[in-house]
Amino acid sequence: MKPVIFGLSGPALTPDERAFFGEARPAGYILFKRNVETRAQLRALTDQLRELEGRDDVAILVDQEGGRVARLGPPEWPAFPAGPAFDALYERAPMSGIEAARANAHALGLMLAEVGITVNCLPLLDVARADTTEAIASRAYGHEPMRVAAMGRATLEGLRAGGVVGVVKHIPGHGRALADSHYHLPTVTASADELEDDLAPFRALAGAPMGMTSHIVYHAWDAERPATLSPTVIEQVIRGRIGFDGLLMTDDIDMKALSGTPAEKAAGAVAAGCDVVLDCWARMDEMQAIAAALPDITQRGRERLDAAMASVAALTGDLAELIAKRDALLALA
Repeated sequence: MKPVIFGLSGPALTPDERAFFGEARPAGYILFKRNVETRAQLRALTDQLRELEGRDDVAILVDQEGGRVARLGPPEWPAFPAGPAFDALYERAPMSGIEAARANAHALGLMLAEVGITVNCLPLLDVARADTTEAIASRAYGHEPMRVAAMGRATLEGLRAGGVVGVVKHIPGHGRALADSHYHLPTVTASADELEDDLAPFRALAGAPMGMTSHIVYHAWDAERPATLSPTVIEQVIRGRIGFDGLLMTDDIDMKALSGTPAEKAAGAVAAGCDVVLDCWARMDEMQAIAAALPDITQRGRERLDAAMASVAALTGDLAELIAKRDALLALA
């Protein structure tokens, strides 16, 4: 198995993809809007991936946060709110905000599990600030570390009850970044003491099954390399100070914050200590180069992957009832 999660080019596997994935044996797959049409089509696609792998616990990821980040949407699927909606309710009624976040994630889990998706890249544990880039501020759970942690925990619990693994992101914190890492490399000059606020939600949820790194340079820890490519940040901060021991994946290595070829970035991330690399765009030549550049997944990485995929609970709950409960709570705000 190669330590990489690959994207797919369309709504069904192509013959070339089937042959390549069968040989490369990636650690998982990630889906986007280009892969999503209808419930029946999407279930058939995820079934193809399970058939190809010969097992049911394949890591099939999606970014289904709600709001602006949603790969499944109307009219085939209901729309879901983003983090700030729960932050607003928490401001008025903290326990209601937490319960709304839990019900929302439970409904998300059931919706995704129905079509065979097993991992959702949620919750964001980034602590927003007044000057946080809109790419994060429009999705975050708020400005207070423990508020973010409380709603993040509820989201992980809800996803698990819906049969889906959650991913905490973007470790060790994206809230101080003033640039969007999709297009630029952000740098954070805050001191190590100041960054304790950013670490706090991740430390509170250090037992999460999966986590995603940030493509950000933190001067207090490594002034030369972004977290994704920094052994110092991964070993001393993420694994050390935070204590996170789940499966650590990169954010998308195609993002412009990172420089170099896809294969160079992938190899650098694994060498720095990431368990798996996330490559989203399904460009066959790049995927082949990445697979050739990477060693097999480490034994510890495979153990973390297996433990994460085994962490979900048996599905419970009713989708419509959970959405109604969430909406009734959000109406209080």
